[in-house]
Amino acid sequence: MAETKADALKLQPRDLVLLRGLFESRVMTTDHAAALYFDGKGEAAKKRLQKLKSAGFIAERPRRTFEPSVLFLTRNCLGLLQGRGVLAEYPPFDLPSLDRRARVSDLTIRHELEVMDVKVAFQAAVKHTRSCSIAEFCTWPLLHEFTVYHPGRNGAEVPMRPDGFIRLHQAENREKFEHAFFLELDRSNETQDRLIGKAVCYFEYYKSGGFAIRNSGTREEFKKFPFRVLLVVPNSERRNNTAERLLQNTPTILTMVWLSTFAEVTADPFGPIWIRPSEYREATKGTQFDAERQFNPTAYRRDAKREAFVESNIKKMRLLEN
Repeated sequence: MAETKADALKLQPRDLVLLRGLFESRVMTTDHAAALYFDGKGEAAKKRLQKLKSAGFIAERPRRTFEPSVLFLTRNCLGLLQGRGVLAEYPPFDLPSLDRRARVSDLTIRHELEVMDVKVAFQAAVKHTRSCSIAEFCTWPLLHEFTVYHPGRNGAEVPMRPDGFIRLHQAENREKFEHAFFLELDRSNETQDRLIGKAVCYFEYYKSGGFAIRNSGTREEFKKFPFRVLLVVPNSERRNNTAERLLQNTPTILTMVWLSTFAEVTADPFGPIWIRPSEYREATKGTQFDAERQFNPTAYRRDAKREAFVESNIKKMRLLEN
């Protein structure tokens, strides 16, 4: 029997890590792969990815000439990874599921690629700090799905599938800390009501002890298992409108949700770029932009003066500040 290209390719440990990451993320670009698995070496990434494509382990989505190459896992590769036990930590997954997972809209693909942009930004930021490491950065929503009772929907159960889940380990003055974050990336295609609804669900997940139970605690121990929600939005207008609505919501959400823009996060997620509703309230208190003075708090506002005022007066936070 003739040797196939898949048989001829000797897989390296890094290949298996890359393929496992591609299985989890569904898609990534060559630039993502280079940043995450080749220490930013683009040419090395291209050469190795080409070999993995030739062996039938990776394929590309159809694209226009000016668009980046979008990679996904093939059926052959799924069998290989399962046979080697690389996917043992994941839920059972068959070929029809893989096919369905690959048949998604361009809008979904763009969203998931932006999530990967955020993951790459975190990876780059960690390299510039000695005190912090990434223990987990999961981008498969199903793996961190949870269900909570939504008080605003007559107590109905609401399923939540986060865009990402992040655990950071930080060492400081001989002490070690763990920071947990849920990532939500907004592309302005959701209503403000839906964004606020998500925040309420996360608040309920924390207060009800759901996250504590997931981490081997009890409901009564929920305060021992804090987390933050990183809400990444397209621009400052969207950020400020969301901060206002969180302040006007019942219950008011002051510090659980941290907001920033996509441009700021992908430039430096550890920089002073994050705002919370509590800081927004302090910056606008007693001014014409005070959230409590809005005549119609549910209306979406466009006000360039507000955006300029907030940018000049608000205190922005660093992600690892306590």
